[in-house]
Amino acid sequence: MSNDFPELGVHPDNWTRKHLLTLEELSVEELNILLDKAQIFRNAFDAGNRKHSLLTSHTSVTLFFENSTRTRTSFTLAAQRLGASSIAFTASTSSLSKGETVIDTAKNLEAMGCESMIVRHSTPGIPRLLSENVNCCILNAGDGPHEHPTQGLLDILTIRQHLGSLEGKTVALVGDIAHSRTARSNIWGLKKLGAHVIVCGPSTLVSPYWEKMGVEYCYKLDDILTRVDVLNLLRIQFERQNTKPFPSVREYAALYAMNKERLRKAKPNVLILAPGPINRGVEVTPDVADGSQSAILEQVSNGLAVRMAALWLVDGVRRKEKGLI
Repeated sequence: MSNDFPELGVHPDNWTRKHLLTLEELSVEELNILLDKAQIFRNAFDAGNRKHSLLTSHTSVTLFFENSTRTRTSFTLAAQRLGASSIAFTASTSSLSKGETVIDTAKNLEAMGCESMIVRHSTPGIPRLLSENVNCCILNAGDGPHEHPTQGLLDILTIRQHLGSLEGKTVALVGDIAHSRTARSNIWGLKKLGAHVIVCGPSTLVSPYWEKMGVEYCYKLDDILTRVDVLNLLRIQFERQNTKPFPSVREYAALYAMNKERLRKAKPNVLILAPGPINRGVEVTPDVADGSQSAILEQVSNGLAVRMAALWLVDGVRRKEKGLI
């Protein structure tokens, strides 16, 4: 376990947030701080330096009320690789089933010595509510269809690694835009960093409303293929839908799945992303998902680096408040 991490530097004075709740409220400077620190962790990971002692006295709990594979596991690994202890909270076996409120649950976990809580909940605003009622760090791991800040950051980090500056790049978010917290976080981050964003999907899942966020919208993927530098293929979130948004999965795939034929029509070096889980043959075919232009697994690795950076930054503010640094 290494204490020597000179390239990370001291905790930046221009990072003042004890919580990471949304990308909407972050400045360009704050976005770049997160991305730059994440890149340092990713470089260390690639060099085989995977265990650090930056948060050895820290206890983090994953407070998840929705299912997750990548986000929960990578936050757990992020805490552990920083030297922290990580505890998994399972809502179905907790006192919530006896009527305890989410706030009381969080306060009890804090009373046991937790310094950070990574929160995923189906209701928008729950992470912010908890940040207003506990003193530990709160990191939003997805709140309903509202935002998923670290997913947006890892997507942007992956784009930056491949394309350099995002200034002037065109990024298309394709699929279930209406229910996607990933889309919202991507839009806020990408626009602030100078990218042009297009949202694309069926008219039942993409509306003119998105123009109010300063993005372009369209209903035909084939119409934009020659314009985009990045395609981020979003899963259809059937679990959040009360009505059937299109006649069949087969029809959706015919119109919106990224396949080898569409890949040939796109820019030669178009970057293929997907936040996962991917439904092979629905939003992307296996040959494209596993092809040379896909960075889907790179996104997963970058997710670990982003979450390490986020934990380290917010905990630095907590320690400053307590006079520990």
